[in-house]
Amino acid sequence: MDNLKTFFIFGLLIVSLLLWEAWQNDYVRPQQAIQAAATINEELPAITTEQQQDLPEMPVAVSSVEGLPDIEQPTAATSANKIHVKTDLIDVYLDTQGGDIRSLAFLKYPAESKTPDVPVQFMAETASHFFVTQSGLRSDVAAPTHYDQYTAEASQYELADGQDTLIVPLHWQSEDGLSVIKTYRFHRNSYLIDIDYQVENNSGERFTAYPYAQFNRIRPQEDSGFIYTYTGAVFSTEGNEYEKIDFDDLDDADFSRTAVGGWTAMLQHYFVAALIPNSAQENSFYGKSINQRNYTAGIKMPTINAANGDVAQASYHMYLGPKEHKRLEVIADNLDLTVDYGKLTIISQPLFTVMEWIHRLTNNWGWSIVFLTVLIKLAFYRLSAASYRSMAGMRKLTPKLATLKERFGDDKQKFNQAMMELYRTEKINPLGGCLPILVQMPVFLAFYWVLVESIELRQAPFIFWLQDLTAMDPYFILPVLFGLSMFFQQKLNPAPQDPAQAMVMKAFPVVFTVFFAFFPSGLVLYWVVNNILSIAQQWHITRKLGAL
Repeated sequence: MDNLKTFFIFGLLIVSLLLWEAWQNDYVRPQQAIQAAATINEELPAITTEQQQDLPEMPVAVSSVEGLPDIEQPTAATSANKIHVKTDLIDVYLDTQGGDIRSLAFLKYPAESKTPDVPVQFMAETASHFFVTQSGLRSDVAAPTHYDQYTAEASQYELADGQDTLIVPLHWQSEDGLSVIKTYRFHRNSYLIDIDYQVENNSGERFTAYPYAQFNRIRPQEDSGFIYTYTGAVFSTEGNEYEKIDFDDLDDADFSRTAVGGWTAMLQHYFVAALIPNSAQENSFYGKSINQRNYTAGIKMPTINAANGDVAQASYHMYLGPKEHKRLEVIADNLDLTVDYGKLTIISQPLFTVMEWIHRLTNNWGWSIVFLTVLIKLAFYRLSAASYRSMAGMRKLTPKLATLKERFGDDKQKFNQAMMELYRTEKINPLGGCLPILVQMPVFLAFYWVLVESIELRQAPFIFWLQDLTAMDPYFILPVLFGLSMFFQQKLNPAPQDPAQAMVMKAFPVVFTVFFAFFPSGLVLYWVVNNILSIAQQWHITRKLGAL
């Protein structure tokens, strides 16, 4: 019993270490990257000829690559090329070169709670944070790719009070009589952007092309760790609802798949960039590594055709925003899976749903954690009670075990045989005390991922000094309370018969206090409340059975 209990506590310690490392990767390091990208007014780097490899390949139905016209080398973006678009939720800079998004900030999400006026910079074209959109038309005749120059009707667009939709048209004209209008539609209280192409063909020849759209980003700075934090591409297609293709996968081989509907996305902690084509059409999805530096994930949509004098159209959607269940689940099938709880989704999702329901009543995520912990404790009340009765029974046997220890001395084999016989006589299950740890561990891990992945908890305050439940306790009050609660809980448990194990057990409250000092305060809050409730229940049962 003592060996097994010590093993479980060691296991909890190891899991805590892994979770702490994962939190460092998931929260602390991404926050540092956000701070580095907060300033976007630095000079944008020029795009080299080498980067033109990010153009998607031509399908056989249109033409061969050799038949493509030359593409002029683009120059660095300047303020004259930028179009500033501002809605109630996002601050965007489009570039007339390609007509694509080069910068995007989330106005409702500060990079840090202490600097509420500095928003999270999700997309940028800086050397340390290159993440942009790229889109265009691929054809064997002149057509606008993401390297071609559009003209804009204005350089500033802002969603006015009472205005629900903001329209930003961009124009491109060829010397052969082909004109293209690329239109962005931004909506109030929405991170979903509509992109439309209207192609008017007066070239005297039939025009054929396919629209494409892709994300292009650099690999984020990596730090070694025990748990890999996923940032990279995701594809959702028929038969593969949620398929991660990371940067290493793309270094090894390009990704390609054709499916009706579907979507592709780039994930980055609390936020997601997703391309959503028409759900009724067959689309080609692809991912590519460009010299193991830049990575693209995109969609090639069905070919559009326009006879001379005709007009062709194409459209798709782009979601650039937070990973909020309510927003994502109504946009596309399986898009809400980007809120990635991993293998414990079956537990994490219900936990978050209950927390969200409690939050509607309390309007405080900290109290949601407290009341959720109470509900979890109530759900496992009978199981815990049986375990605590077993431990109380073992506590009552402590004098008899001490007598056996004196009788058999250093003969551990005979002592263990006599101890197990005593347990059988007294009808006590020595493994019963380990049940709460076994049962709570999946819930503990699932709740950790809820805390890490749910943007609703990001920078959410609780009370007094706790102003961000996803950050560590700045004054270490909760970790100390956790250590004290663990100490008092040990006093209710039967003491180990092995002196070495007894010393190890005494050290655990101190060790866990140190580890939990650097954990998200919301997770420590859950564990403190859980320990307090456990102590109350165990004390009541132990006292009732006369084992105190």
